[in-house]
Amino acid sequence: MNQRDKNAVLNTLKNIIECEKLMGVIDMPVKKREENKKSSAKETLSQLKDIVASCEKCSLCETRNNTVFGEVNENADLMFVGEAPGADEDKQGRPFVGRAGQLLTKIIEALGIKREDVFIANILKCRPPDNRNPLPEEIELCSPYLRKQIEIIKPKVICTLGKFASQTLLNSEVPISRLRGQFHEYRGIKLMPTYHPAFLLRNSSGKKEVWEDMKKIAKEIGIKIPKKQ
Repeated sequence: MNQRDKNAVLNTLKNIIECEKLMGVIDMPVKKREENKKSSAKETLSQLKDIVASCEKCSLCETRNNTVFGEVNENADLMFVGEAPGADEDKQGRPFVGRAGQLLTKIIEALGIKREDVFIANILKCRPPDNRNPLPEEIELCSPYLRKQIEIIKPKVICTLGKFASQTLLNSEVPISRLRGQFHEYRGIKLMPTYHPAFLLRNSSGKKEVWEDMKKIAKEIGIKIPKKQ
């Protein structure tokens, strides 16, 4: 192992340790833990957001305008996970606010729920220059933040959007075209891979398949889709 690889491993371990510190909870009666669950989740996410905002673990910190932590419902049953922020997201510090984000919002609303009912995040918290694909080392260093978000939120279902999010959480190299359409498992949570909204903007034929995936998610979490759909 060369020095660069050693440094990457050390950075990853440091990243994980920082995140694990957030989960230190003093023992208390079960009833009291349940009463404090919502406020604790919000506070812990806020602490994690502060860590992400000051992250300098990879070179993306040199070109970003804002980190994009994710939003909005810390008690969501459904969590969407994308690839990385784009130009609009980097400018606003919010996930999925560009054209692809507008399409995602429409998909969410078609389920009969609102964007405010779900949590939306990305594998990377900083925008890659020129919207290039995430590099393996960037994913390795940044994905622990996402995994900690999932651990805190504890959604019933995760919907991964596109190749990178799906392959990262499933630790798989299987193409998204073969992963989508069926539930997988991530640490005891149902995970449905589907196509990224950006892909749908270029390939409208994929919308039917995505909607089929959404219907399976709705059934899993008990959402009744409006009849007009």
